[in-house]
Amino acid sequence: MKKQELIHLHGLLAEVRTQCEMWEGEFDLTEYESLGIKPTSIHKSKTDHKAAVFELAKGITSSMDEATSEDAEPLAPNAD
Repeated sequence: MKKQELIHLHGLLAEVRTQCEMWEGEFDLTEYESLGIKPTSIHKSKTDHKAAVFELAKGITSSMDEATSEDAEPLAPNAD
């Protein structure tokens, strides 16, 4: 993946974060925040953005998993 594409993906994930925070509240993204890399940090390296994308995605998905597991009821297996 090219650096420009990675920065674009980083920006899209930042938008997903914003939308999810509107619905669910704040996420625990301390590891992402500690990197200090934002989608607008275009002077940072491709490796830095890649690390930021992985941490941001991990933070969003883990928060969504926690919210889903708290609300989910066990489903009986059905065969179609």
